Amino acid sequence: MRAPFPFSAIVGQDEMKLALLAAAVDPSIGGVLVFGDRGTGKSTAVRGLAALLPPIDVVEACPYGCDPAAPLASLCDACRARGEGGLRGVRVPVPVVDLPLGATEDRVVGALDLERALTQGVKAFEPGLLARANRGFLYIDEVNLLEDHLVDLLIDVAASGENVVEREGLSVRHPARFVLVGSGNPEEGELRPQLLDRFGLSVEVRTPDDLPTRIEVVRRRDAYDRSPVAYAATWDAEDARLRARIEAARARLPDIEAGDLFMEAAARLCQTLGTDGLRGELTLLRAARALAALDGERVLGPAQLRRVAAPALRHRL
Repeated sequence: MRAPFPFSAIVGQDEMKLALLAAAVDPSIGGVLVFGDRGTGKSTAVRGLAALLPPIDVVEACPYGCDPAAPLASLCDACRARGEGGLRGVRVPVPVVDLPLGATEDRVVGALDLERALTQGVKAFEPGLLARANRGFLYIDEVNLLEDHLVDLLIDVAASGENVVEREGLSVRHPARFVLVGSGNPEEGELRPQLLDRFGLSVEVRTPDDLPTRIEVVRRRDAYDRSPVAYAATWDAEDARLRARIEAARARLPDIEAGDLFMEAAARLCQTLGTDGLRGELTLLRAARALAALDGERVLGPAQLRRVAAPALRHRL
């Protein structure tokens, strides 16, 4: 398997990298929407970040990647049934699953396993992409071109954290909690407002307009293409430092305080801009807290609010 391009080696695109790091620290932020030019490192950044993150513990042989340390009520039916005797965990990389634009609903949510039905006469469930993405990243390129029925489906699952399938006499319910990352070019069409609102952060990427940056991007990509493993190894130390920073931020996150001044400033900003609902304030709070955790801060202040205001609110105006 080809080594992914190192996250630490990505040149520029600071807002995109910051948003992805914040979502990795606190998935409750609600995912990241990346709009901009083609060939600016959108999918490269997602795969590089997933490879950078610490492995996760999953229940052995569970097709949904259930967490063996989670409460039984949050596990799939099979793991709940086995839970009384204890669940054995194994370590696996954080999953990154691509959702193709032409995917059928059965491929996304799962369907009847036809092979077992025909050969064994057994009704069994074949998990879909949502099962594979549980506790990882679900990446949708050209998300603004996604078919309406898949948009509706994703909205439901993103809101509930569960995928429910009832068809052909099957009734299956399994956890489906993932960081939703969508990318696209705004010139090719707008995103439906219902799905747009589900993304916690929205960032814009542009082709570098200064010569030294363009040269450095091409130089690094060329070195990677000629020898992916060797090039990735040269960034191991940087990625290890960033991995340790993410782990420390996750541990620090629950202890970060948001005082009355921060809450008032966030609410006043959203009120002034006329954002709909209260998701703007909640995203500002969660993203600012994740950023403070990454920076080693203990109290939220104006600095964090300024840094997250644009990605948290630009798609809610």
